[in-house]
Order: sequence, then structure tokens, then C-alpha cells
Amino acid sequence: MSHKQFISSLANYLSLKYLRVPAFWRPRVSLNNQSFTGHDIIYYWQKWLLPILVRAAVRVVVMICLTAGMLGILGSTAPMSHAQAVFPTSVAGNAQLVSTTKRIQNQQTPLKSTALNATVYHSPDCNCCGGWIDHLKAQGFKITDFSTTDIETVKQKYNVPDNLSSCHTAIVNGYVIEGHVPADDIKRLLQEKPNVAGLSVPQMPVGTPGMEMGSRKDPFSVFSFDRNDSVAVFNKYRAES
Repeated sequence: MSHKQFISSLANYLSLKYLRVPAFWRPRVSLNNQSFTGHDIIYYWQKWLLPILVRAAVRVVVMICLTAGMLGILGSTAPMSHAQAVFPTSVAGNAQLVSTTKRIQNQQTPLKSTALNATVYHSPDCNCCGGWIDHLKAQGFKITDFSTTDIETVKQKYNVPDNLSSCHTAIVNGYVIEGHVPADDIKRLLQEKPNVAGLSVPQMPVGTPGMEMGSRKDPFSVFSFDRNDSVAVFNKYRAES
């Protein structure tokens, strides 16, 4: 049976069985007196018509995909990277994510700037106090200088322990700084913000800021203290000669 005979016979069979079309409307074809049944439809459907429909459907799908791809490329204004052209989209996306993560990890987070304001109380005739003030100014501190003949009252006001007292008392951003504390330790205190009242370098060790005597530097410690008179070592400095 040819293709045309099959199609005509299929139309004749369907119109007779399902559509109830009158005989004079149905197409006529000579089948050499052979009966045309549902089995014949299934056979010729599988042999001829189904492969034709499958090939046509595949072509339609391919054309749709190609058209969509061309429209996507033409509509995009961003240049395509080498990774996007060579690898699938998911692989290129993962490579971009890894690159971004490494770039973030390599960046250093800048420290928040803190105003360095110091109010210094000292006796008028204390020369080493002036040297310590000059040390703070050189390290970027803005100084408010108060000379007083009653320095002990200042120490009592800010609860400086007697065993940690020195020649001058300063208030830096709310912390009590007693004696010749190096500027680096004060900056560390402001950065870490521990739960303490302040720092102290007791007495006047030689070699501390403001107490320089040539190349001599005695060992000394910087202590932290709280309002309950608890004392801890904040930093230690070795002797140098």
C-alpha cells in the first residue's frame, strides 16, 4: 500500500467509525478487495506516519531552541567570558563564585578610626609629664592640658589605686591612664575595649615615654585595673642598655 492509499484509507475508516460521515462524502480508494481494519491502522501508523511525525517534531524543537539561543545572544549587552563560552553555565557560575570569594578573602577590613582625645592632669613643675604629653602628640593624640596643684584629688576622683599611682593622670575616651603609659598600649586599649577602668605604669621607670635617659631603658609593666581594684598585666617591656 502506498502513502496516499494509506492516508485515504485512514480518513475513510475514521469517518465511518467515529464521525458518521455519509458514504458519498467519504474518500474512496481501491484496496484490491482487501478489508481495512483497526489493526491495519496501527500497523501503518507505526511503519509510516509515526516516524514522519517524530522527525517533524524533532525539527520543530531544534528550530525553537536555535531561535531562542540566537535571540538571547543578540539581546545580551554583556560580553561572554571565556569560561562561559567553553564550560556549561553552572561551571562558569561556580568559577565566578570562587573568584569572588578569594577576592573578598584577600581584602583587609580597615580598622574603624577612633578619635584620640586625651585630657591630662599634672603638677605645674613636673617636667616628665610634659615629655609624655609630647609623646602622645607625636602619636596623633589631641591634648587638653590641665595643670593643678592638687593632683591627689584628681586621682581620688578617678579611683586610681594607690599602688599604681604616678606623677600624672589622663582621661582618654573614658579610660583612666596613669603615668607614663606608651601610646601604643593606649591605642590597643581603645581598639580592644576591655571591661577595665584604665591602664597604669606605676612610679616613673627610666626609659618610658617622657622618662628617657639616653639609651637606658629599665624593665617595666603596663597594668590594667578595674573599679573593683582588680589588677592584671596588660603588657611587659624588657630592659635595654
